[in-house]
Amino acid sequence: MLAKIFGLLYLVVGIGMLIDSKYYKKMMDDVLGSAAVMFFGGAAALAVGLVMVTYHNVWTGWPIIITIIGWIALIKGVLLLLLPSSMMKLSRSLLKSSSMLAVWGVVALVLGLILGYLGFVA
Repeated sequence: MLAKIFGLLYLVVGIGMLIDSKYYKKMMDDVLGSAAVMFFGGAAALAVGLVMVTYHNVWTGWPIIITIIGWIALIKGVLLLLLPSSMMKLSRSLLKSSSMLAVWGVVALVLGLILGYLGFVA
């Protein structure tokens, strides 16, 4: 079930990032400019990551992809809440150009295709 949810989410976001990169660039600039949004994003990432790690901590076969996503979300949430200034700076450096946004769009698209296939077909 999680592969279906994350597969569709990453697929749609990845396509969106590639189709309308200016919108996503503006959105990321807005998010990175708001301490409140970063706080709530960190709290959400922490909560989602904790739930995933607690209930889906599988380290064999392809479900390990979901487990890794959960751990990344958990760590991201902790870091956003503990070191918000450093994380905002890191995020700005990772998304400073439209070409980097396109790279992240392709990563999301590929991950979405893989998880979508595993969740809906395999």
